[in-house]
Amino acid sequence: MRPLTDTLPKPLLEVNGKALIIYTIERLCQAGFSTIVINIAHLGQQIVEALGDGSKWGVEILYSDERESGALESAGGIIKALPLLGESFLVVNADVWCDYEFDSNFKLGKSLSHLVLVPNPEHNLEGDFDYEGSRYTFSGIGYYKAEMFKTNELQKLPLAPILRENIALGKCSFELYKGVWRDIGTPQRLQELNIY
Repeated sequence: MRPLTDTLPKPLLEVNGKALIIYTIERLCQAGFSTIVINIAHLGQQIVEALGDGSKWGVEILYSDERESGALESAGGIIKALPLLGESFLVVNADVWCDYEFDSNFKLGKSLSHLVLVPNPEHNLEGDFDYEGSRYTFSGIGYYKAEMFKTNELQKLPLAPILRENIALGKCSFELYKGVWRDIGTPQRLQELNIY
């Protein structure tokens, strides 16, 4: 996202005058979530200053601070945040913009994870995971049990290998979401969304 993120953290990039992360916070509030944990790293203080303690939205916002260690990637960030999270929780990537309906009462049952997949966008035509005979893209939205991460050490760690291990063990479920979903990974995709 450079040069945009040279001076602003990606979650604070705006879509039609509103920060990406605020769209997500508002949707989480509508879905009944009362506590939101946000990982902060690059220029993270700006996120804290912009969002505060969450009282503006009627939720509690807690911060898992990765500024000293450097960004820990998806799984590493979750592992660091575990003390702030419950036994099960929802993770939403900060660079996702969508109208998916989050579920504060989602039950994982025997699964350790539940991934929301989407039809493959142009920038990921090969997809990420197989589901019902086709390959789809991981949306960056997933429900997880804390026990899935408890055997991993705190370090820079991607999520995909852990997910694939759980899929192989039959401990991951999926759903395919065909509504509005955008991965804001480049300045061009942000610009496209702003004229959407």
